[in-house]
Amino acid sequence: MNQFDNQREFRNALGRFATGVTVVTTIGPSGKAEGITANSFSALSLKPPLILWCIGKSTPTYKSFITCTHFSVNVLKADQLDISRRFATASHDKFAGLDWREGAGGVPLLNDSLAAFECEFYANHEGGDHSILVGKVYNFSYTDGAPLLFNAGKYEKMTA
Repeated sequence: MNQFDNQREFRNALGRFATGVTVVTTIGPSGKAEGITANSFSALSLKPPLILWCIGKSTPTYKSFITCTHFSVNVLKADQLDISRRFATASHDKFAGLDWREGAGGVPLLNDSLAAFECEFYANHEGGDHSILVGKVYNFSYTDGAPLLFNAGKYEKMTA
């Protein structure tokens, strides 16, 4: 059997690469705040300042993100597991009762995140069943703290 016939095993192997956890936010076509948990975030370029992240084409918020003009990437702290879970599930209003503010480009920024990157939509590249979204960073902030990690299908905290 070809190893790639078993998508679950392929995902399990990919999951051995520990990642940070982010919540990506935007304003959807109806003017409503939208967000999704993503661990596919990466730096792309320093000049110009570019980042990327990937979104599944079957994700309910897919259209909002591929048609937006701005989005933000919020890097979660180790104690923000509940926020990650909130944005990883389907919900009518993921922002209800959440502490957030509007960024310079109008995008939602989660208060108390480890880092936040406000981006102008820069490019969308095809990537199989996902799209690779590139943002040009126009504002960012960060603070000290431990990141929330995802490894082998589980949330983890960094240990010294």
